[in-house]
Amino acid sequence: MESNESRFFSVLGRHSLLITGSILVLLIVLFGLVGRLIVPVDMSEVGAGLPAKPPSAEHWLGTDQQGRDILADLIYGTPTSLQIGVIAGVFGVALGALIGLIAGYFGGIIDEVIRVIVDILLTIPGLMVLIIVASMLGAVSVEAMALIIAALAWMLPARAVRAQVLTIRERMYVQVARFNGASNLRIIIGELLPNLMPYLAANLVGAISGAILASVGLSTLGLGPMSKPSLGLTFYWAITYGALIRQMWWWFMPPIVIIIILFLGLFLMSQGLDKIANPRLQSKA
Repeated sequence: MESNESRFFSVLGRHSLLITGSILVLLIVLFGLVGRLIVPVDMSEVGAGLPAKPPSAEHWLGTDQQGRDILADLIYGTPTSLQIGVIAGVFGVALGALIGLIAGYFGGIIDEVIRVIVDILLTIPGLMVLIIVASMLGAVSVEAMALIIAALAWMLPARAVRAQVLTIRERMYVQVARFNGASNLRIIIGELLPNLMPYLAANLVGAISGAILASVGLSTLGLGPMSKPSLGLTFYWAITYGALIRQMWWWFMPPIVIIIILFLGLFLMSQGLDKIANPRLQSKA
């Protein structure tokens, strides 16, 4: 009989990617949450210290050209980028799942129209649209930035969900539910959605990753929220004041490290969820 210890390591081995990715993302989240208990918000404001100072006992990661403490800037800026990613990812996947469910389940002319619209929108460079919209709106809030990104984050989830629904709707248990007189809404909520949850979770992680990348890119160009610290805004000021040319490594390297850890964690989570959603990947692994 298999012991509890061997069972634990068996589960750990099957979901090692998901667990490792979750730990990395959790570390980044804790960095922003716990750091606020140690470093006051005033340290992330202009003039908190002497400008352009390297790491020291007073400022562990140094200061930027405007006197902001880099560590405080990252502690209060990382959650902002995560907030934009989560809001945009949730709204984008929710909208995409709804559209994909409608297209895949009902089929016919509805499916054709939605499929054509999605295929057309996917050919449009999303970053270019985001730059144009953000530049037209001028100063935007964190929530507005998240909704702008979410407006272009639903197409891929819609296509993925539609493809899954086209397969699931032909399975026996769905046919039995339809034969027993279950309504379309009951079939969608009770039969389709539970089977789509692993796919939706994987798509959500991917959407959050893409939304964070988009927000960092827009903020680096000076098109993101300027009133709150963020990872992209740190890059914007570093580029503006020539941190790379001036060899102020403590200004641009720490946010790069945070982004690498964050995106590595999200990638591993996405791969782990893909293995759960697709048994073929799990069997190959």
